[in-house]
Amino acid sequence: MFARGVVLTGFLFLLGASAGSGQEGKSYPADMAERVQACTPCHGVQGKGTTDPYFPRLAGKPAGYLFNQLEAFKSGRRKYPPMNYLLAFLTDDYLRQFADYFADQRPTLPEKSPTEVSQAVLDHGHALVTQGDLDRAIPACASCHGGSLTGQSPGIPGLLGLRPSYISAQLSGWRYGTRTAKAPDCMQLVAGRLTEDDVRAVAAYLADQPQPSDPAPSPAGSYALPFACGSQPEGGK
Repeated sequence: MFARGVVLTGFLFLLGASAGSGQEGKSYPADMAERVQACTPCHGVQGKGTTDPYFPRLAGKPAGYLFNQLEAFKSGRRKYPPMNYLLAFLTDDYLRQFADYFADQRPTLPEKSPTEVSQAVLDHGHALVTQGDLDRAIPACASCHGGSLTGQSPGIPGLLGLRPSYISAQLSGWRYGTRTAKAPDCMQLVAGRLTEDDVRAVAAYLADQPQPSDPAPSPAGSYALPFACGSQPEGGK
């Protein structure tokens, strides 16, 4: 349960801070590390993630992706009351500063929890992540999220440093339409072809991966996507 006091304190802190966020020379203010303290109870210092399985790592994800999610929570397209409440009265410019800040962070991945699945499940997840399943028209996760699974700017997120429960919950949200994105909603299309066993395997495999030598997302346009995706402008620009 998200404590009401934490939500209220975070809201007042973020709302008060947004009034003075127009410093020149940076995409976000120099004191942004202090301003994002309201985010750390759930998302960890520098957005690195925590041991809580249902709050995601924010650090290092492309700024465009992070802004899209903040805007979705602000508008109510993504529904989680504490986030909807915290962001309701913040300006888009301020949300972009938040996105830019977390996109710039490169903390190490949080410590992995011991896997609770068999090697066969991990092997199935590896196959789906790296090869997909052509017979079911399921592209490899890596074909969009990159060979190192760190994403591509501006709108495709990295998939590392997330807990299996969180990954499973998001894939299920895409499958059942409780999480959506701009049309064409490519994730809803792909996730709709996954079975429960597929979701479990993909989540377990991704959560078990180590940090790559370069955790940064690929630059925009580094590789072509297998199909059009509303969250990633054509050409990645």
